[in-house]
Amino acid sequence: MNGVEPIYQIKVNCICCGYEFETSRVRPSFKKATGTDSDFNVRYKLTNPDYYVVRVCPQCGFSTTESFSDKLAADHKSEFELRVRVNWTAKDYGGQRTWEDALQTYKLALLCAQIKGEKDRVMSGLLHHIAWLYREKGDKEQENRFLQFALDSYVLVYENEGSPEVNNARLMYLIGELNRRIGNYYEAVRWFSRVINDKQIMDSAMIRASREQWAETRENMLEARLDLPEEMRSQKQG
Repeated sequence: MNGVEPIYQIKVNCICCGYEFETSRVRPSFKKATGTDSDFNVRYKLTNPDYYVVRVCPQCGFSTTESFSDKLAADHKSEFELRVRVNWTAKDYGGQRTWEDALQTYKLALLCAQIKGEKDRVMSGLLHHIAWLYREKGDKEQENRFLQFALDSYVLVYENEGSPEVNNARLMYLIGELNRRIGNYYEAVRWFSRVINDKQIMDSAMIRASREQWAETRENMLEARLDLPEEMRSQKQG
């Protein structure tokens, strides 16, 4: 694209040690999506912007995303010093990242989020992105492992952070879809049915997606020779 590099640098300050460093972002013109999976993983033709979501301080290793809060309590900082910084060898992730780099940065961010006590919603996103990275690599075992972690975390979000401001239809659909992907078909049906049948839900896109994945789950269950719930014995839902 006329010699323009796909990534560019922005400056950020580490919330742990205060060090100013550069981290990479992907130019909008290079974000060419080729499709989206049923659990919202976007596939890209060129550079994957997800590789550059995590900002890793080269000085101390503290890793964050834009979703992190910008405060770090003194006891959390001390815990980070003991668990991560003492073993940190200075490494700069500011340039182009490989798949392995991306995975390492997400796992660092997950550890920092755990130490920092970030919200379940932030944790869910990190776990889900790690699952997507393993999907990209074709590692089904690790993908499913992290989909289960993400699912457990999304359920906590639903139970603890539910409010009128939160898009519960999208969250409920996602909980259903992750259950379907890891083979928890009965749970998947339960969550999809809730989205379809709740008259208070007005999100037509999520209702339509839930109907589609409800039908997909039915096919999955037939292929697995599982007993269908009563509501699935006819062809359609809702």
